[in-house]
Amino acid sequence: MHFDRLKRSCEAVNIPYRWSNRELIDICYELLANNNLREAYIRPLVLTGSNMHLTSSTEASIMMAAWEWGPYLGQNLLKVCISDIKRPNPKSFKIDSKISGQYVNSILATTEAIRKGYDEALMLDHEGYVAQASSENIFIEKDFKIYTPPAKNIFPGITRQTVKNICKKLNFEVIEKQLTVEDIYTADSAFLCGTAAEIIGIKQVDDVIYKEAWEHSIGASIQRRYKNLVLENENYEVII
Repeated sequence: MHFDRLKRSCEAVNIPYRWSNRELIDICYELLANNNLREAYIRPLVLTGSNMHLTSSTEASIMMAAWEWGPYLGQNLLKVCISDIKRPNPKSFKIDSKISGQYVNSILATTEAIRKGYDEALMLDHEGYVAQASSENIFIEKDFKIYTPPAKNIFPGITRQTVKNICKKLNFEVIEKQLTVEDIYTADSAFLCGTAAEIIGIKQVDDVIYKEAWEHSIGASIQRRYKNLVLENENYEVII
């Protein structure tokens, strides 16, 4: 759950955290009610005290914002490029935590991609393997199996776990392995997933256009099931 991850992320960088999940969920409902929102994106942000030293603060506060927001990357299939910007080395940064400073890395990659005429960037890890997009995880389909990078060099998103749960429900095999750029180029199809992006198919990576029609892919089946879950049209456990 998002608030569990928020707590873990604060603890990872020594930010004091004193809120219960129940307290924060109640604030979410109040925020939605006060703004007449039914479907919205909610962004919590934990702020530290006014400490100008390079040491951990002993004070922290939290704020939340909510606004109407459709799928972050839109509804159309994506044009993606392999970025020159790499993900941070896990030994130099808490890459598995949701930390505001980490967005600088993502912004640089996305800005580069858009300048080149693409919708999103795919970033490599420090070992040269494909890690993830700027703020989404990647899955590829090859020979009726689903592959995704292992958690060690990525930010393991909550939607990523939901996709794995859906695959298990639909009897699709998911294999976690290090993926090369060539693996991405030679895949049958591919998609990205994230809280804001939801699940969205990839049309091409660099100059390589996927031949399999998206509507016939495993990813499209997962996307349909995910949308049903989000809209509460199915009775199935989902982490969102």
